[in-house]
Amino acid sequence: MDIVTRRTRNAVVLLVALLATLLSPAVQAAMPFLEGPGGVPTLAPLLDRVTPAVVNISVQSPAPAEENPLFRDPFFRRYFDLPEAPPAPPSLSAGSGVIVDAGKGYVITNHHVIENAEKIVVTLKDRRRFEATLVGSDPGTDIALLKIEPDNLTALPFGDSEALRVGDFVIAIGYPFGLGQTVTSGIVSALGRSGLNLEGYEDYIQTDAPINPGNSGGALITLTGELVGINTAIIAPAGGNVGIGFAVPTRNAKAIMTQLVAHGEVRRGRLGIIIQDLTPDIAEALGLEETQGAVVREVASGSSAEDAGIKAGDVIVAFNGRPLRSSSDLRNSVGLVPAGETVELTLVRKGKRETVRATLREPQAAAAPAEEKTERLVGATFQDIEPTPETGGRDGVLVAAVAPGSPAWQQGVREGDIILAVNREPVASVKELQAALDKAGRVAALQILRNGTEIFLFVR
Repeated sequence: MDIVTRRTRNAVVLLVALLATLLSPAVQAAMPFLEGPGGVPTLAPLLDRVTPAVVNISVQSPAPAEENPLFRDPFFRRYFDLPEAPPAPPSLSAGSGVIVDAGKGYVITNHHVIENAEKIVVTLKDRRRFEATLVGSDPGTDIALLKIEPDNLTALPFGDSEALRVGDFVIAIGYPFGLGQTVTSGIVSALGRSGLNLEGYEDYIQTDAPINPGNSGGALITLTGELVGINTAIIAPAGGNVGIGFAVPTRNAKAIMTQLVAHGEVRRGRLGIIIQDLTPDIAEALGLEETQGAVVREVASGSSAEDAGIKAGDVIVAFNGRPLRSSSDLRNSVGLVPAGETVELTLVRKGKRETVRATLREPQAAAAPAEEKTERLVGATFQDIEPTPETGGRDGVLVAAVAPGSPAWQQGVREGDIILAVNREPVASVKELQAALDKAGRVAALQILRNGTEIFLFVR
């Protein structure tokens, strides 16, 4: 009984000490949601400071009337005694934006908010209105930059979106449904989300802070009042919030803003490679310990990747020191860097790590070859060949023919290919090729010589 009493007393002492610490002036100053003599939880002091930086954006765009072209012919109208049609009214839409530079009047929003705009009006929380100038926009990341008169503005400081973790508390601020400024809160539900726009560069923050139509371009902030995301999209089967919203990280938004300020457009560089995700079974086929990264399938001739010494079969695991999770992660990272800049790539080749530097080029200077699909070897016929100068004196197996539409065709094997190795083991005959494929397991990495260029194909 004495032991239980002692434990209870110790627990009470610890709880009192913890409460005293939480309610101390120093901790309250660091925690914006505690205020007042009673320590009443509130976000009001933080929001008083940051909400003036989040603005409403009204967009006027042309809306041509849908009608028979003959109705616009004066003779036709006269002949049928049709009255003169009034001009079609302009289309009006609305969204949100964030002031990120009070001194220069820069406002970040979404590209889809201002797309095709004839006139853009920014309304501040204090109801002041400014006609905005479009500095530039980027459909790939869905980021646009506006400029308004820098008259006594409040800006939100950029936070470090790379430091976010799943479970961090965040606040979404915007102007949904034309109701006026609205604040919602939630947590970071996931990081690095993609798949919403296959043509774009996606690395979204997912949050359950309620985001609705009209919130696009608004702010996602931390409890310290720093901007970590630009609210962009929702999954809304019924047209409203269901707890799945997405924001562009400030890492991406800042990089795009820098290029828009400098050039009025985004001038992306290109490496000139075809890549795919490094999966556990591909890692096993290549004999690698790494399970995350981007496998180089093909390197374009004359590209910056070729100049840097990158080869088919390399696995790129970091970009400018930042670890890569997947091929889309690498694509997104390259897409934020302008042409002419030099980047650092960490890659794994035959189990060894090395770092290379590549200067990105204009897209036209190093367009990557078209990507091909993968699947099985049925439908291809092979034959033994002797080493030739074209193969560098190495043995290999010639792909004599491939039936169009066959599994081998679908996986990317083409007539004239020379298979040099399977899972990095050289093959010198059709018999050795078959034996290597039987031994390869779920995935086989084919090292192929095609038109003088070595590439890798992964067949399942």
